[in-house]
Parts: sequence; C-alpha cells; structure tokens
Amino acid sequence: MFQPLPFSIGLRYLRAKRRNGFISFISMASILGIIIGVIALITTIAVMSGFQQELRDRILGMVAHATVSGLDGPLQDWPRAVELAGQDPRVLGAAPYVETESLVQGLNRRGAIIRGVLPELEPRVSELGEKMVQGSLADLKPGGYGIVLGRELSLMLGAGVGDAVNVYISESTVTPLGAMPRARRFTVVGIFEAGAQEYDLGMALVHLQDAQKLGRMGEGVTGVRLKLNDLWQAWPVARDLSDRLDGAYRVRDWTRDHANFFRALKMEKTVMFILLSLVIAIAAFNLVSSLVMLVQDKQSDIAILRTLGMSPGGVMRVFVVQGLVIGVVGIAIGVAGGVLLASNLSHVVRFVEGLVGAELMPSDVYYISGVPTLVDPMDVLSVAGVAFVLCLLATIYPAWRASRTDPATALRYE
Repeated sequence: MFQPLPFSIGLRYLRAKRRNGFISFISMASILGIIIGVIALITTIAVMSGFQQELRDRILGMVAHATVSGLDGPLQDWPRAVELAGQDPRVLGAAPYVETESLVQGLNRRGAIIRGVLPELEPRVSELGEKMVQGSLADLKPGGYGIVLGRELSLMLGAGVGDAVNVYISESTVTPLGAMPRARRFTVVGIFEAGAQEYDLGMALVHLQDAQKLGRMGEGVTGVRLKLNDLWQAWPVARDLSDRLDGAYRVRDWTRDHANFFRALKMEKTVMFILLSLVIAIAAFNLVSSLVMLVQDKQSDIAILRTLGMSPGGVMRVFVVQGLVIGVVGIAIGVAGGVLLASNLSHVVRFVEGLVGAELMPSDVYYISGVPTLVDPMDVLSVAGVAFVLCLLATIYPAWRASRTDPATALRYE
C-alpha cells in the first residue's frame, strides 16, 4: 500500500529497535502519563456530570419545569390555563398551585414555604407522590386542613403524623384588638423525603382549597405549573401559553429559578476539566523530551534524508507523525479505560468499601449515598480532542529542531 514518505519513516522509527533505552523509557512514560491523565479526566467529568444530573432530577422532581403566574395578584382563570396547556403537545401535565411563606409551629418553630396543591393533579407535574414516606397526597382533603411536611421539617418541629401544627402567614387580619397574623391549625397527615434539603426542611403541602382560604384568595391561585417532554424548552413553552391567555402574566422556568446553583455546578466542572488537563499537559511535556532526544539520536539519518532531497517540511512531518502516533495510542487506551472505569465506578466503590469495611458515603449522612456517573459522549470527545491537541503541540518544537539540522555538520564525523 502506498504511504507518504514522511509517514512511512515516522512509523519505521517507531518499529525500529532503539539504541538508547532511556529514550524508549521516556516515550513509555509519556504514553503512560497520557493514559492516566485521560482516564482521570473522563472519570472525574463523568462523576461530576452524574452528580449534576442526580441533583437536577431531585430538584425538578419537586418543582415544575415552568410556571405561569399572575403579575399583580392571583391567577383567576387557571382552569382555562390548564386546558390550554393540555392542548400543547410539548406539555405533559399542568396543575394549579398556591404558594406562600409561613411560620410553622409544633414543639418548635420553623419558617417554611406552604404550597397548596390538588392531589389528583399534582402527579402530573411533580414526583411528590413518589417521595412520600408516611401517608399519601390523597390524605389532603378540602376543608380537612391536613398538611404534609418534609422529613427534616418534621424532625425540626417535633411533629409526626397525627400531630397538630399551627401555620402563620405574614398577611394580617384586623380585629378589635388590632392587626393579628393570619393563622390556622393543621393536622399532619403525611411526610415526604425529596432528598434535597431545600425541600425536606423548607416546604409543606396542603390542599389547594385550604391554602386559598388561608390566604383569602377566593378562587384564584398563585399560578399554573407545567411539566414538559423537553425540559430545555421550558421558557418558550411557558411564554407561548402566557401569550394565549388574556392579560399580563409572569413566566418563569427552572433554569431561572435555580440559575445560580446550576451555573456553579457548571463552573466547577469547567475548572476541574482545566486542572486535570494539566496532567495531560505534563505527559505531553515528557513527549517533547523524548522527541528532542530522538532528534539528537537521529542526526545522521536526518542529514542523509536532507542530502537525498527531503525538504525541511518533510523532516518535520516525520517527527510529527511519530509523536502523534505515541499520543494517539495513549489517548485510545486512556479513553477506553476511562469509559470502562466511569461506567463501573459504583462497583469499584463497593469493592473498596468491602476492603476497608466501612461505607464511604453513609446514607444517614449524605443525601446522595452512592457515586452517580454519567458518561457523556461529548465530554469523552472533548477530553480526547484536548489530549490530541496537546500532543500535536508537543511535536512542533522537536520537529522544527529536526528540520533545522545542517547535513554537513551532522555528517562531519561519520
């Protein structure tokens, strides 16, 4: 098969037995460094992507993908909003809600968000029904003034199922004794655990009609929550729904409600990517050293090639090919090892736990007790691409130095 001359010579140098064992050692160290760097980077990015997805799923299991709420007061025509949302093929479910800040008092006091929901519609937009550890959403009856507490909130208040708690909201009621905070006594009918402290410690659920009576909202609600088949289309879908309704409305989606949190996760992932890329850069520096020593060892061969008419560019391509082959071998092994390790990291963690006889992430301490991983093909391609570019850059100086070899000087003592 025909091969360009620089490519053929570069491969021949790889196959040939070198007289200098130290150069071979440096080359093997370079390959090993690239392999370790690629494996570490792929595994770390996969773990961070896994945690990011796990947190996003837990958060989005409790909140809607998008909400349409009243601009200057309660949303009165919410049945029409739910009906219009159901006509959109991008919407999987829609449900009204009432939300207000409150002070909940049991044996202790704690601030919390009170969310009024319709138990029969709530499963369309959230996973609250699946997060119940005691009782169920169906236990919330209109006029029954039942309340479902987050697990951490229940422990903080010292209130379990069957106990009574007092709920105070900031709106006041004028009485002959003056303005009094609006309050109502509720009975705990259930406890949920979402696996996210923001909700387990800071949220309680009541029936929609009970929340309307507590806030004296009449038939109005705070807004309508939407669940979509593509969560990344939350903003345009909610905006389209608001445009079909009469009047002005406030539109929000999950990316705006939790923008700082997910931006911080993305920033952390990017910084970790940059830091671990330095490991590959160090391996590429070793590749520079091995190629420089190889160029010095092959001075006479380079001089002969130049004498036979090979251009300086051709000489450069010889050593670029050799450096890239070394790099590609390391990258290929590293990518295979990284994907394999990241895909089976949970088994590795369990094996380590068995060796040390201890649980590394106890479930009674951490909300996420395992090590979730997500191997994203684009992340793997990014790692491989960065490693390839670093290896390519590492070949430029040695190849340029080889192209500057003077044949007469190199062959003077041959």
